[in-house]
Amino acid sequence: MYLSKTEAAVLPSTLPRPARRSRRRTWAMLGPAFVAAVAYVDPGNFATNFSGGASFGYTLLWVIVAANLMAMLIQSLTAKLGLATGRDLASLCRERLPRPVVWGLWAQAEAVAIATDLAEIVGGAVALNLLFGVPLPIGGLITAVVAFVLLAFQSRGHRPFERVITGLLLVIGGGFAYTLVGSGVDMGGVATGMVPSFSGQDSLLLATGILGATVMPHVIYVHSALTPGRYGDAVTAGRTAQGRGRLLRAQRLDVLLAMGLAGLVNAAMLIIAAQLFTGDSSITSLESVHAGLGDQLGTGAALAFALALLASGFAASSVGTHAGQVVMAGFLRRHIPVLARRLITLAPALLVLGLGGDPTTALVWSQVVLCFGIPFALVPLLWLTSRKDLMGGWVNRRVTTLTGSLVAALIIGLNGYLLTSTVLG
Repeated sequence: MYLSKTEAAVLPSTLPRPARRSRRRTWAMLGPAFVAAVAYVDPGNFATNFSGGASFGYTLLWVIVAANLMAMLIQSLTAKLGLATGRDLASLCRERLPRPVVWGLWAQAEAVAIATDLAEIVGGAVALNLLFGVPLPIGGLITAVVAFVLLAFQSRGHRPFERVITGLLLVIGGGFAYTLVGSGVDMGGVATGMVPSFSGQDSLLLATGILGATVMPHVIYVHSALTPGRYGDAVTAGRTAQGRGRLLRAQRLDVLLAMGLAGLVNAAMLIIAAQLFTGDSSITSLESVHAGLGDQLGTGAALAFALALLASGFAASSVGTHAGQVVMAGFLRRHIPVLARRLITLAPALLVLGLGGDPTTALVWSQVVLCFGIPFALVPLLWLTSRKDLMGGWVNRRVTTLTGSLVAALIIGLNGYLLTSTVLG
């Protein structure tokens, strides 16, 4: 039986109108986690994931999966903190911690910002060199300028900026999906790589870098600053169990989709490297990865890699600059011009590029620095979100706090082992 358009129009929808409105409201709330997710697929991830796959095959795949699960938990907590309090993590640390501790947290957060900028600027410069032959120092300057342009979208509201960043994230994902189809996947290798193991000191160093590149300390700060205004008056709406439930469902869906996409991209990088480059001693840099993809899969794969790297450098650089502003304003109540701040954090990256340092080595070590910065953001986050007097009905469940504490202990222990092993020999 067929109905005319007029008859069909008068039929009631199978989905009740309140449910349709609720679903539209939920989808409209998505966005902040996608901005944060860009930092999880920045150029540092390219360096650590391809190095890990080329050097150790599928061995470190479990590290990427574990790091992504940690990222989902951490970003969910930082988003909830912003929802419950209407303030960001750095501001709450300034209000509730002793002044010397606040200054120490600010200093390490600035060191993290410099390491972040190093990875993003170097990655963008390498991509421009691969695509257009632009000299690396000039490419670094171009990447910084593009980051300013992308940040200008924030002046038009949160939606334009989120759409641009999400679009660049999809470019990255599309590039690696195309390359993954060409390289294929060894399911036996995937199964083996899901079993936790290491292969000597070098694999531990790379595992630490992968963790630092995946769980990014600066977006722990920035995500908590994105959620309050993004979700309207969430503090008032969250005073009832029904309001909290609606906001938490939207926030968790946002994190699940965004971090899930970032996790798939990171896994694809390592799988491609394991499939194509395991045991290939010539794969030692991003440039050699680009050349290797061209040799084995053709110019299309090489182009997809370079475009994904360029999108990553541009998007992550703008998010990193925004994070630096959030950290400065939150910890110190100071605002400095974005240009001045950008010049300060840009200097180490341009120095590396100008002196002819190896970009890939610089990227890997920048991620190790980021890994050491994670506990300084994660421990205050867990402490604040477990406080009933601050969070009210949003306070962590005991199992959430316990799980987060285990994550923090694991990261601190891994960092301590790496530092001890490096110093002793």
